Amino acid sequence: MRGYGRGPWERMFSFGGGWGAGFGPHPGHGHGHGGHGHGRSRGRRGNVRAAILALLTERPMHGYEIIQELESRTGGVWRPSPGSVYPTLQLLEDEGLVTSEESGGRRRFTLTEAGRAEAAQAAEEAPWAEYAEERVSSWRDIQQAGFGAMNALRQVMMTGTEEQRTRAAAVLDEARRKLYAILAEND
Repeated sequence: MRGYGRGPWERMFSFGGGWGAGFGPHPGHGHGHGGHGHGRSRGRRGNVRAAILALLTERPMHGYEIIQELESRTGGVWRPSPGSVYPTLQLLEDEGLVTSEESGGRRRFTLTEAGRAEAAQAAEEAPWAEYAEERVSSWRDIQQAGFGAMNALRQVMMTGTEEQRTRAAAVLDEARRKLYAILAEND
């Protein structure tokens, strides 16, 4: 099949990171190819530096703990990638704001005296606070509905007749128009 070695289903729904890349108002919604929570793509990125500093005011942590903690505090909406967390930790260490110590095969990061002032400021307006519980619940509802629709569409694409696929395309087109109409409404 044409298109980067993927079938029509994968080509149709690969938006640079799989279903959900850039979907929704906050970082952390997209999922990598086929998995939940792995390789998430972000439309808008959270402030990883401030989040790391704010978390380290609570206790020393290793990089994976930081990723897990941010995912937990945002109800799964924001899970920064290792590719953003580890380089930021290294930068903070290079700037003298954190130190690290190897323990049990992991590097645990701790704030330095120099890092405490910037960390305290970051903790005042914790970057994860923008993900209020009602927003997280709303996002989860939309995400679940989207995944359900994508699963149904996948079944139509894989097992449906040509006529059923044509009807499914019309349903998608109508849904797209209705979603844009929602955005166009005046508050």
